[in-house]
Amino acid sequence: MRFRPCIDLHNGKVKQIVGGTLSDNSSAELITNFETDLSPAHYALMYKKEELIGGHVIMLGPGNEEAALSALTAFPGGLQVGGGIRPENAQFFIDAGASHVIVTSYVFSDGVIKWERLEELLKAVPKKKLVLDLSCRRSGNDYIIVTDRWQCLTKEKLSSSLFERLSDSCDEFLIHAADVEGLKAGIDPRLISLLAECCPLPVVYAGGVRGLGDLDLVEKLGMARVDVTIGSSLDIFGGKLSFSDVVKWHKSKNP
Repeated sequence: MRFRPCIDLHNGKVKQIVGGTLSDNSSAELITNFETDLSPAHYALMYKKEELIGGHVIMLGPGNEEAALSALTAFPGGLQVGGGIRPENAQFFIDAGASHVIVTSYVFSDGVIKWERLEELLKAVPKKKLVLDLSCRRSGNDYIIVTDRWQCLTKEKLSSSLFERLSDSCDEFLIHAADVEGLKAGIDPRLISLLAECCPLPVVYAGGVRGLGDLDLVEKLGMARVDVTIGSSLDIFGGKLSFSDVVKWHKSKNP
């Protein structure tokens, strides 16, 4: 199990936002846990120094391309990038230094997977460069994939059959637990167990990690097969969890 770092970008700045409060509705309240004038490259270089490979840069809305490129340039090959990725710009970000591009909304339309769009992406970039973001919300006993900044519920639920169908088209999966993302109130253990049982590819879980005990729990429930990312809880993003301690934990598991 590995710790995967993150850089979330909003209006060109590094921020940590409570999942689900970022909306196209201008009157909706945006809840921000953290904002800084430190550059995305600052964080990318921090991750590079600690050899933390496979983190992600997420562009939350327009106006973030330049910021994302600065991070990719600082840590070429070390970071993935997502947010508004389409066939026409996917290779651009790979050429700029992204190890992978992360895609969600483009492959969904009318709440279902559009396989022809996925084929278009695979013509633009190879499977080994593509990550599918299947972030979700809980609905009863199911986890329903959400798109468009987690505002829109699709008709697709996480399941063994869905992961199997999609595994031929990507290199790994990224799963934000949108119900707990940014709340610093604990992980979703049921979702992590589901990912460990059902996902045939590498998968990264995001949402609710508060401390090292949560990392131990993710490792246990995820059977050491589910990697994890942490945002708002880290001290580098205004939280109380020491980034240095997380790095030490990661290195103890990945000598």
